[in-house]
Amino acid sequence: MTQPRPIPFQQAPVRALGLAVWLLSSAAGAQTLSELVAQARGFDAQWQAQQADARAASSRADQALSGLLPSVGLQAGANRTHVDLHVSGALPATMRVPGSMNTSQQNLQLSAQQPLYRPANRIAYEQGQRGLDAAQAQLDSAAQGLIVRVAQAYFDVLAAQDSLSVARAQKKAIAQQLASAQRNFEVGTATITDAREAQARFDLIAAQEIAADNDLQVKRVALDQLVGRTGAQPTPMAKPVTLPALQPAGMQAWVDTALGNQPRIRQAQLALDIAKLDIQKAQAGHKPTVDLQAGYQVNRYPDGSMTPAIPLGYRTHAASIGVVMNMPLFAGFAVQNRVKETVALEEKAQAQLQDTRRNVEQATRTAFLGVQSGRAQVKALEAALASSESALEANKTGYEVGVRINIDVLNAQSQVYQTERDLANARYQVLLGQLKLRQAAGVLNDDDLRSIDALTMAPAIASNAAAPLPKAQAKPVKH
Repeated sequence: MTQPRPIPFQQAPVRALGLAVWLLSSAAGAQTLSELVAQARGFDAQWQAQQADARAASSRADQALSGLLPSVGLQAGANRTHVDLHVSGALPATMRVPGSMNTSQQNLQLSAQQPLYRPANRIAYEQGQRGLDAAQAQLDSAAQGLIVRVAQAYFDVLAAQDSLSVARAQKKAIAQQLASAQRNFEVGTATITDAREAQARFDLIAAQEIAADNDLQVKRVALDQLVGRTGAQPTPMAKPVTLPALQPAGMQAWVDTALGNQPRIRQAQLALDIAKLDIQKAQAGHKPTVDLQAGYQVNRYPDGSMTPAIPLGYRTHAASIGVVMNMPLFAGFAVQNRVKETVALEEKAQAQLQDTRRNVEQATRTAFLGVQSGRAQVKALEAALASSESALEANKTGYEVGVRINIDVLNAQSQVYQTERDLANARYQVLLGQLKLRQAAGVLNDDDLRSIDALTMAPAIASNAAAPLPKAQAKPVKH
């Protein structure tokens, strides 16, 4: 018995994901990854705080320089003294002594000091310079971290858009299959089972569409918060896209680069240098200090003075210059104990440097393996997509001639859409993984962003994108 040919349904787009991305792109306001990172640099709170910390480190380094430069001070004062004089015994008749006397004194003193030999101050200045370099290394690390954070949010939005596009395209295809199953049931060429299976699949994909839309909104909010604008829209990847080759291709080359360029290692090395200088500064507690001192003082007595007994107002001028040496002899073992403390802290900094090196090496190897695995996964998913498309076409043909049932076509369609979504997400993860690998190696910069921009749709092409796919409506199943 020949099976009647079912009413054909519209052909679902095989490359639904690429089309959906085009349709969902709000091209007029789309931004490349470089543009979004530039906007984030002017808004992100973590980045702003790190820049302020770097400026504070620069000021601390300038403060340390003050220990090597001269210091100048000006002091002024005025006082008035009342003296009551009581004399014991008889005085010569020719001598008269007042019973009380008021005197005033006004003084002005200018003093200057220039350190000639202060080893602790010299070491403190060197520590300030090391601290400035450490702050710059921390700023470099934060700059690379900002790029990765924005790229993560960028690709999260694109992946969420793909998921929503897949859900909508799959919903439309299932709606077409549901309509076909309902017509076949009405003409008596199919059972109610086909229609119910299609309706169940339609209801499920409708729920998935709601979840995908919510996830997209959440991802967009996260991106907006990073870049400081509402409605940030990443530019989607061009179709077809060719992933750039990983250069260099060897893992050890990346590890060597990381050990020589990673800002975290530079920070740890500078922390060790500062700890070593701390030991020298503590040992300087036993050494003498030599300063050059100079001063100029003016004293004025408008009412005269009692000592010496000068009844008329007068003024004195005094200038001085000299060298002062201070030699510490014993400080209750404070210097010795401070030296022991700094030696222990130097050992701690050495251990932390080794730990940082090992962590950076491990992170670089992990990132490299992640990129390699991601590229292999992309190739496997590309092959899986081709196989899924062939299987879908075979199931469609089989359904039309009556050797396949409705659920077979639905399953084949679902596999194609999910494979397209997984393939796009795998490509995003490879691109993001390459950025993370360069971050682990300490060489991530704006040139890497421009290489990502080169893989996106051209703005002129994106501006011709159509509106999003309309949501398909399903007919109620007739029982």
